[in-house]
Amino acid sequence: MAAVHILFLLLFFLPSLSLSVSDKEALLKLKKSFIHADALSSWVPNSSPCSDDWLGVICVDGKITGLHLTNLGLSGNIDVEALLELRGLRTIGMVNNSFSGPIPDFHMLGALKSLLLTGNKFSGNIPNDFFSHLTSLKKAWLSYNQFNGTIPESVTQPTHLIELHLEKNQFTGPIPPMNQTSLKQLDLSNNMLEGEIPESLSIFGVNTFAGNEGLCGKPLDKVCTEKDKTLIPSNETGNKSSDNNVVVLSFLAVITLVFILFAFGNCAKHRENEFIVRGSESMANDQMVEIHVLSSNRSGASDYSSHKGLLKKSTSSQQEKNGTGDLVMVNDAKGTFGLSDLMKAAAEVLGNGGMGSAYKALMANGVSVVVKRMREMNRMQREVFDEEMKRFGRLKHKNILTPLAYHFRREEKLLISEYIPKGSLLYVLHGDRGICHNELNWPTRLKIIKGVARGMGFLHSEFAKHDLPHGNLKSSNVLLCDDYEPLLSDYAFHSLVSTPVAAQALFAYKTPDYIQYQKVSPKSDVYCLGIIILEILTGKFPSQYLITGKGGTDVVQWVLTAISEHRLQEVLDPDIANNTSSLNQILQLLNIAVACIESNSEQRLDMREAIRRIEEGYEY
Repeated sequence: MAAVHILFLLLFFLPSLSLSVSDKEALLKLKKSFIHADALSSWVPNSSPCSDDWLGVICVDGKITGLHLTNLGLSGNIDVEALLELRGLRTIGMVNNSFSGPIPDFHMLGALKSLLLTGNKFSGNIPNDFFSHLTSLKKAWLSYNQFNGTIPESVTQPTHLIELHLEKNQFTGPIPPMNQTSLKQLDLSNNMLEGEIPESLSIFGVNTFAGNEGLCGKPLDKVCTEKDKTLIPSNETGNKSSDNNVVVLSFLAVITLVFILFAFGNCAKHRENEFIVRGSESMANDQMVEIHVLSSNRSGASDYSSHKGLLKKSTSSQQEKNGTGDLVMVNDAKGTFGLSDLMKAAAEVLGNGGMGSAYKALMANGVSVVVKRMREMNRMQREVFDEEMKRFGRLKHKNILTPLAYHFRREEKLLISEYIPKGSLLYVLHGDRGICHNELNWPTRLKIIKGVARGMGFLHSEFAKHDLPHGNLKSSNVLLCDDYEPLLSDYAFHSLVSTPVAAQALFAYKTPDYIQYQKVSPKSDVYCLGIIILEILTGKFPSQYLITGKGGTDVVQWVLTAISEHRLQEVLDPDIANNTSSLNQILQLLNIAVACIESNSEQRLDMREAIRRIEEGYEY
């Protein structure tokens, strides 16, 4: 009888043991299909995917349930057959890599719940039946790629779909009639879609459909014509008469022409991946740019007018109705001014960031301001956005840059704040080798570290209910006053942008929390604080700031290796390492930073404890 029980146990456990081996072999096979897979160095044959914490592999009860391979610079052909061997796989996340070509046959993975491919270079048509087998799909992020053709009609079939992001592609034709009541997030903006918006989708805001000049119907102001209402998806037109084909092709030609003109008018919107370091070598002092203020009219067209160096706005009687009114002042500490003042000001380019461009402008009252054109801040409706901006304007702290005003438009927002002449910590630490850099002695660096920590403490108190009270803490968003008191900027944007945009633009999404587990929390801000402290102490530009991770120094790995080899003092910036009287204090702060960059967020310091240790100068 005992032998029978043993045989039963063997039969019960052998399949799972076999599956576990198969999982490892499948992942190693998948890795072989990648190019530039250096980031997957933990994927080795003599270890276990789950028990040895392979990068990006999510396991539940010893079973692989997810792959989150984000910001790893991967390319090549994704081996879907290898993925088919992972029987428990429910999530595929390959956001912000360099995969290209047609979309792989992910539709073969019928149990998939999340397919996250934002920020790659996939192109071509998506097969019309692609979604028909993905009946369990809840999240589909295909945005920021180069897909074209019509949106597959099968997108209407996953009955539990919650999030669908198709923005920033080249989709054409009409929108399929999606009737899923589960759908909570939808973004079809910046494509070439046309025709009437399905009634079932009219509950979504105008930003969901922005950048598609051929669309009409609610919630847009553009009324549909009979021609708009009878548009037929391109894959069904084969049986129509040649006359109808001529009509459709002629209409498409007009739409294409409109799109080309629209794109030409917006060519200056090309973005850079990182904020440009301001300096005399990168830009002439008198460089000017054209700033366009968009005015929407009732017909849905967009009018631009500009003059080099001047901000001009086309007028419209519908401005207030369409959300293109005057500047809204939220902080009058530097006086008051209006949009007309901004239109008269010469604009100097400061740079481009993940969510928009920045310009310097001198107002008539003598105040220099920074104008940020935020293209991706489209998550909130006008009323909610207004309240959030007014909340920002009420913030009062010596280490927080409080905005002065804003301008709301559907397509983009203008955020205006005071210009800080000394520039960012990024510039002073890495881009300027003159007087300012020479003044970065240890007392000054300590002042900056403590000021950043105090500002973060304030934000974590004011935005305690936010997942990311700051969300984008890095040296380019730490501005320095004349006395080197730091000011934190670009904070609390997480609630204003969609998740795919946040994953591309916010530094908190480059922490292990998101790369490995697709989660962010206030402790993600703590990790970012640790990176800034390491940057200040080592004087190295962190490779973590770069999307590809190529360039700069991996300050995390560098410092951790130095600790393991007992050569911690070697990582310090020579400009402060020779200050022997403060060496113990410097090393204590280095160890505090290490506690902030703990990859396991549960073992990482929380913000309050991190600030306490920084203020008191103790490691523990």
